[in-house]
Amino acid sequence: MPDLSKSEKEVLLRKHEMTLKLRNEFIKQSTNPYRHALGEGGYVFDTGLARHQAMTVSHYEHFRPTGHAFRWGFGLVVLPIVLYGWAMHAERSCRETKYRNGEVAYKDRNFKFI
Repeated sequence: MPDLSKSEKEVLLRKHEMTLKLRNEFIKQSTNPYRHALGEGGYVFDTGLARHQAMTVSHYEHFRPTGHAFRWGFGLVVLPIVLYGWAMHAERSCRETKYRNGEVAYKDRNFKFI
């Protein structure tokens, strides 16, 4: 930490103190043997986790269609389907051309009626 300025060191120390304070409070609440008697159950209510869960539930209400979102959706949904269809069509048309030109004997074909 010698490369940090005095104000940056103070910020890091405050963050560390807050982390220790929150950790000690969590340990205190989670190891309280009388917690069930209070009617709170066996878990510690975490406001950060509650905010995150509320955000994930209301994510679609606050969705903004942008070019970035369009590219992600196109790349993850449409593009793989189109590429797979193109590859399948190219492979099947090549195989069908070989069948029609007589390059593959009937007994050597993968799919036959007999």
